[in-house]
Amino acid sequence: MFVATWILIAIHWGGALTGLFAFVHALLQRADAYSAADRKTKPIWMLITGGSTVVLTFFQFYGGGMILWLPALVAVLVYLVDVRPKLIEVQRGGRNW
Repeated sequence: MFVATWILIAIHWGGALTGLFAFVHALLQRADAYSAADRKTKPIWMLITGGSTVVLTFFQFYGGGMILWLPALVAVLVYLVDVRPKLIEVQRGGRNW
């Protein structure tokens, strides 16, 4: 049972750190890159990733907190998997091959 507790703690803080990474990345990007990438605006993504980071930090992913924790993780992962690569591509000028 001791190992299971450490695994739960690792998942909880791993999600919180993932949210923090997404929020900091959204914060450091240029505002015009979001519209150039045809995504929502910078303030909207900062609100989504920042709010999700708060939820991931203060709610547990097991028990009753899962109803908020899981959608927050999904929102952060959508940013990291969909929005972040587009922003990087737009700011680098697309593919040059």
